[in-house]
Amino acid sequence: MHPRDQTIFALSSGRAPSAIAVVRVSGAQAGLALTTLAGRLPAPRQASRRLLRDGAGQPIDDAVVLWFPGPASATGEDIAEFHVHGGRAVLAALFATISDIPNTRTAEPGEFTRRAFENGKLDLTEAEGLDDLIHADTDRQRRQALRQLQGLLGDRARDWRERIIEASALIEAGIDFSDEGDVPAELRAPAVKAIKALHDEIAKVLAAQGHSERLRDGLVVAIAGEPNVGKSTLINQLARREVAIVSPHAGTTRDVIEVQLDLDGYPVTVIDTAGIRETDDPIEQEGVRRARARAEDADLVLWLVEGGQALDLDTMRSRWTSADGGASSSGSVWIVRNKIDLGGGGGAGPSAEFGISASRGDGIPELVDALVRFASEFFGTTEGAMVTRTRQRDLLSRASDSLRRSLDLVEDGEELAAEELRAAAYALGRLLGRVDVEDVLGAIFQKFCIGK
Repeated sequence: MHPRDQTIFALSSGRAPSAIAVVRVSGAQAGLALTTLAGRLPAPRQASRRLLRDGAGQPIDDAVVLWFPGPASATGEDIAEFHVHGGRAVLAALFATISDIPNTRTAEPGEFTRRAFENGKLDLTEAEGLDDLIHADTDRQRRQALRQLQGLLGDRARDWRERIIEASALIEAGIDFSDEGDVPAELRAPAVKAIKALHDEIAKVLAAQGHSERLRDGLVVAIAGEPNVGKSTLINQLARREVAIVSPHAGTTRDVIEVQLDLDGYPVTVIDTAGIRETDDPIEQEGVRRARARAEDADLVLWLVEGGQALDLDTMRSRWTSADGGASSSGSVWIVRNKIDLGGGGGAGPSAEFGISASRGDGIPELVDALVRFASEFFGTTEGAMVTRTRQRDLLSRASDSLRRSLDLVEDGEELAAEELRAAAYALGRLLGRVDVEDVLGAIFQKFCIGK
């Protein structure tokens, strides 16, 4: 039997032990699993309390069971759910009994959601939204993922694709009636109007997205500078806990330390790097190399200096540029002057300098406020943003480019214009996961947790 025809089961709640555990079974044998364990099927979509027994008739647990016959279920298949006490022994006995039923097996990561997709319960953008919702760490991530799960992009993409197909039909009809005088022109005019409107809509969506797809991964901020300028103290202040060792000895931080922050709903990864200096210590040399690499890739570098130290941006960039000539950071750079309580200082504002005392906390609220403003400008408008993944942006761009080329070709080459319209419809089909996406399904669904 093909694996897709087998019945799957998995723990769909938190890791044991827990107060309650939910075990889901999906497939043709789900009903048999339910009757084997609970004695009989409950009424569809109604919770029922049952004493579960194993194959030998021995009691397993006093549980709540539910029955969702397909296709009116989450996966489109028959689904059974067992809500049991979340002890390891209870789950082991339950899994053993289900495993004894023919053609059943444990589910792979994301397999429940993949079956929902394959059975038309979700399109690919909604499946991606579900994955993002599971992994959302901040409120803005949650809201963006929920909109995607509710079909914000998928519904629009389906409408666009249908309209492209209608315009394509008009163009191709004009080709079929090319010897009928003014018939092609009569068909071409509404097609051109429709194509132009579609192109403008998709282009407008793309232009309005900013870096919305980056909201999933978050903003990367690197704290860099020479040794003993207070980088570890600053990251501890931002994290509001001790995540890095603070020491007066140079070279204490030798690896990259990361902390995840939620700044007004924006996910921000702050990186504490090794002090950048010349050293003969091979371990510290590796730390400096990693520090330079992370600063080069960061969206924003906070270059820490002592209060009165004179330093310009060009000098800073040369400090962290890789010794092998690698490019310096393409992101923004802020000078943060530390230890202002000991004398010296700086201006304020996201495009100037910041004066702080990392040990006392002076200037930290102003720095955090500036980081929030920077994140807001970087991500753009996240409320109502449709694009949440690079894959989605690339396919929308392809559709937009094909529509633009079809407009350029429609007057002189209707056959070529029709081909570009087919390419645009194909790109939107891939976006929804309805044509030729087998190569990306594994990459998407394997990132899901088991049981989802």
